[in-house]
Amino acid sequence: MADGNEDYVYDEATGEWRPASEMAAVAADAGRAEVRDAAGNVLADGDQVILIKDLKVKGANQTLKQGTVIKSIRLTDNAEEIDCRHEAIKGLVLRTEFVRKR
Repeated sequence: MADGNEDYVYDEATGEWRPASEMAAVAADAGRAEVRDAAGNVLADGDQVILIKDLKVKGANQTLKQGTVIKSIRLTDNAEEIDCRHEAIKGLVLRTEFVRKR
């Protein structure tokens, strides 16, 4: 079942033939977990977050204070961690339980 330009894939969940590109998009969305902050807000790449607790940073001998703004976060494969940068610390990974979306 092809219309010449696009391949179709049988979707067992619905019992229908659907375009392969549509099925790939659905599979990509299903594989990505929603990342939420401590207040339950959904986080996305590029968001700004605020620390809700003082955090000692291992290896940097420094403490990030409550209320510190972290700009431009990146989501990781783990839904409980975000990758970010602070002016004093590069390559910082924070747990989502310690941040709140700004």
